[in-house]
Amino acid sequence: MKKYTNTGNKDTRSGFGAGLTELGQKNENVVALCADLIGSLKMDDFKKNHPERFFQIGIAEANMIGIAAGMTIGGKIPFTGTFANFSTGRVFDQIRQSVAYSDKNVKICASHAGLTLGEDGATHQTLEDIGLMKMLPGMTVINTCDYNQTKAATLAIADYVGPVYLRFGRPSVPNFTPENGEFVIGKAVLLNEGTDVTIIATGHLVWEALEAAEALEAKGISAEVINIHTIKPLDEEAILKSVAKTGCVVTAEEHNMLGGLGESVARTLSTNNPIPQEFVAVKDSFGESGTPDELMEKYGLTDKDIVAAAEKVIARKK
Repeated sequence: MKKYTNTGNKDTRSGFGAGLTELGQKNENVVALCADLIGSLKMDDFKKNHPERFFQIGIAEANMIGIAAGMTIGGKIPFTGTFANFSTGRVFDQIRQSVAYSDKNVKICASHAGLTLGEDGATHQTLEDIGLMKMLPGMTVINTCDYNQTKAATLAIADYVGPVYLRFGRPSVPNFTPENGEFVIGKAVLLNEGTDVTIIATGHLVWEALEAAEALEAKGISAEVINIHTIKPLDEEAILKSVAKTGCVVTAEEHNMLGGLGESVARTLSTNNPIPQEFVAVKDSFGESGTPDELMEKYGLTDKDIVAAAEKVIARKK
């Protein structure tokens, strides 16, 4: 398999901050709103360089979504920023009514997603946000894998007209996708070709999938790895093309197995090509306090868990 190189661990939220800073220089219609978490969302540079286009709303997330929706009427492109838990669950009604139902051009940008915000604990570790957002008609859902891809996605969604949920994280993770690479909404990225099993991963689990593929290769198993950065709209063509060759699939995500990427893939397979599937995801539970590495291991989200799932699903093939 092609060996991907980690050019240095970087946090994906900083990729968002870099992308937002660049947008501030390129597009005068881009405005930023924050719910008292400027440093955590890396929105400092945007605020410094464009104070007239930055709005500190305070700990009033529902109000922030309402203001953002209103600003679109005047042609502005609002980017809202807070933790994923507060970006979705706390303000679901406002997103549903004022953004999704009204088809407003709001970019809901959510940091500290999944388990890997770590020591903040279960109340902040949202594992349901992808499900909440993908169920909303017209909502585009993006979950990026590293710094470079998060920056590219931030730039891309400014040009896309319609509501977007952009999900990223707190910890430093391997940065391995091309710098200044093209980001096409709704288009999966084939990272490694294989013949025995398809591994479909999203977010922080993409690197784990690549590590798993390397370990599987050492065992004589050829794994195809696909990076699904856009969970909705899902690139069904890429998925079906891959599984037609491999005959089985493992999905991997830092999210509850209920409502996430795995369920979207399962729906696609059930209506087109029913084949064995295994899920690497949190098994219908909340998280807890701990380091990111400890939590990834305890909740079964490591490369070793992907290897085990791959071996299990291969054994299920007819």
